[in-house]
Amino acid sequence: MRPPDLDDPELPLSELFAAWPQLASVFLGHRMLCPGCPIAPFHTITDACLEYDLDEDDFRQELAARLR
Repeated sequence: MRPPDLDDPELPLSELFAAWPQLASVFLGHRMLCPGCPIAPFHTITDACLEYDLDEDDFRQELAARLR
C-alpha cells in the first residue's frame, strides 16, 4: 500500500497523522489541537487552516519541510 499524498486536498488529518506522526508537532507548534481530535477523520489541512486562521500555503510548506 502506498503512503498517502501530503498534497491531496482531501487527505483526512487522521490519515496524515497515521502516516507521519512527526507532523503532529507542527500542528501543536501552532497551538492546533488537531492531533487526537475526534473530528480529525473528517477534517483536512484546508479545514484546519481555516479553523485556526493560518495561511494554508505557508502551513503546507512547513509540513513538507518537516518531512525532509
